[in-house]
Amino acid sequence: MDLESKFDLIKQVGEEILTEEELRHLLQTKEHPIAYDGFEPSGTDIHIAQGILRSININKMAKAGVKFKMLVADWHAWANNKMSGDLEKIQAVGKYLIEVWKHCGMDLKNVEFIWANDFVKEPEYWKKVMQVARNSTVNRIVRTGQIMGRRDAEVQQASQILYPCMQCADIFQLKADITQLGMDQRKVNVLARELGPSLGFWKPVVVSHHMLMGLGEPPKSKDIDRVIDLKMSKSRPDTAIFMNDSEEDIKRKISKAYCPAKITEENPLLDYSKYIIFEKFNVMEIKRQEKFGGDLVIENYAELEKLYGEGKIHPMDLKNAASHYINEAVRPVRDAFHKDQKLKHLLETIRKFEITR
Repeated sequence: MDLESKFDLIKQVGEEILTEEELRHLLQTKEHPIAYDGFEPSGTDIHIAQGILRSININKMAKAGVKFKMLVADWHAWANNKMSGDLEKIQAVGKYLIEVWKHCGMDLKNVEFIWANDFVKEPEYWKKVMQVARNSTVNRIVRTGQIMGRRDAEVQQASQILYPCMQCADIFQLKADITQLGMDQRKVNVLARELGPSLGFWKPVVVSHHMLMGLGEPPKSKDIDRVIDLKMSKSRPDTAIFMNDSEEDIKRKISKAYCPAKITEENPLLDYSKYIIFEKFNVMEIKRQEKFGGDLVIENYAELEKLYGEGKIHPMDLKNAASHYINEAVRPVRDAFHKDQKLKHLLETIRKFEITR
């Protein structure tokens, strides 16, 4: 694959890239760059942003020659008081999430799962953490609270101050050329870019992917923590689609979703169409009675957005179509919960745990 094709694939993933020039240089000089992604094991369910969208993004970058190191951030979840601060329970959730991804179509040939629990045993790792902490102010670290799904005021425990220092150090411990995380992780990635050269490391390229919206009405506030309220979240289960939701659950949630007529900005159903449906399916068919114009076959997202913005597609017709395609995308994973005994056992185990945000 030529340079421009690789660059274009990665650009499809990156809602923001810091910087495009650095990414081009990296692709020119390294055949298989290392990208880091990470996840904090928490909760009993994995939603489509964590499951399907993550798989789509990783597969595109793997096609461009990128090798992934997926960090199971168990110690980070422990620092963030997930699963009531029980490390063994957090690790059980981590094992469960890995099993789910095996059924999401993720290109696992190019993904290596690495547990934070393994490299926290290395003195060199904690030396990196200390270097980050010594070269950062407390206020700067607190302002990265979005990476934990927290507002600044919610960063209360001393362990939560340690978390961003660890995440910044992770990039250098994993020898990552690229950090491929969501827009909500931007602040700590920028911190790594600022500190890297002065600490004797490098300036990682940041490829920040789009954060899939929740199904509720977008928050009206424009504060800096808006990204937390806007994204799909397990803490608001009725506005999220989970990988083991039934067809009825999906239809019910989407039928109640925010989807105003002719509004294309921050419309969850258009968001899912762009980032999930047209990535997984060749066309989107909208079934309608003849008196409402008959069926439509839409070949790309730009066409859908144009027709919806012009009022030529009714919100309920879009909801019905989105329900069908999202259900089809979820179905293989949902079926696996009945067929894969290891996955089924892990789910039964973690559902007994007390969940904490």
